Amino acid sequence: MVRIEISGRGLLAAAAVGVSLWALWQLWGLVLLVLAALILMTALAPAVSWLEGRGVPRAAAVLLLLFGILLAVAGMFATIAPAVYEEVQQLRTNLPEYAVDVERLAADLGFDTSDWELERRAREIDWTELVSGRLALTYGQRVAYALFSTVTVLVLTAYLLMDARRLRAFVLRFVPERRQPDAQHFLKELSRVVGGYVRGQLVTSAVIGAYTTIVLAAVGVPNPLAFGLLAAFADVIPLVGAFIAIVPATLAAFQESPTLAAVVLGLLLAYQQFEDRYLVPKVYSRTLNVPPLVVLLAVLVGAELLGIAGVLLALPAAAAGRVVLDYYWPPAPEPTPGPTSAEAEPPAEAAPELR
Repeated sequence: MVRIEISGRGLLAAAAVGVSLWALWQLWGLVLLVLAALILMTALAPAVSWLEGRGVPRAAAVLLLLFGILLAVAGMFATIAPAVYEEVQQLRTNLPEYAVDVERLAADLGFDTSDWELERRAREIDWTELVSGRLALTYGQRVAYALFSTVTVLVLTAYLLMDARRLRAFVLRFVPERRQPDAQHFLKELSRVVGGYVRGQLVTSAVIGAYTTIVLAAVGVPNPLAFGLLAAFADVIPLVGAFIAIVPATLAAFQESPTLAAVVLGLLLAYQQFEDRYLVPKVYSRTLNVPPLVVLLAVLVGAELLGIAGVLLALPAAAAGRVVLDYYWPPAPEPTPGPTSAEAEPPAEAAPELR
């Protein structure tokens, strides 16, 4: 017989844990916004400290940076939205003609296109049904929620940056004095890794945005800046974001000519190799020391659990986990090269000289 006795204090602790988990589940959307604000705060903290060191009051420095971010986001969407709308209208008008071109190209490559009927299917598309009714309402709600979430994250980030010192002191109050050096180490390393990742992501997004803009402008595709900004925004999504950035630019070039589309596709694919093999390792070499397999698994798990938010938070979470792992299980020191066999053997005594 096994007898289990639980004290009243233990029951209260178990009840508190249960209530906390239930509240976390119910407020998960708000928790994600707080996590995003913490990541943004970590990335902006060095810039705030830099401005503060040059005589700018901390509140003014925080508001200046966040106002600049808000203007940048608003300008990006104001540039992208008209270009995307124009491309959709052109696609709607020219889709039957594009279908004929695709069938001809497939026939030239040896495919049997007798039963494809792409032109007829393109003419039968009811575009008004695609952009009206319940679908339009759903997308409108998503856009409104995205705007609300963006403003909420910026407001939370402003409060966190202004009260960063008091927040740090408040957290350390719950840590025993003998464990405070460990806690300070964790906070410092997490700030370095997560902030470095966000700043590195800004670098890679800026590079792919500038490159896409230059390529599209060089080949004569309309609205190159809008598609460059779209590529920079898509590059934020780990692993697949850079490839997603190729699709709108290639489609825009295809509406000019298939030859331009092939050129744009080739140049953007070449950039992916440059980014994957040189730029990303160079930018993240000192911050995000995570194996590619761990990155892939983190992205897949984040997508399965939290959707797009999980994908965006996957790499910062993996980097933070690496900090914890390195602290509790530090890597073994590399063995120092031992002496060679010639150095290890004592020198042989010289033979006596014969007289």
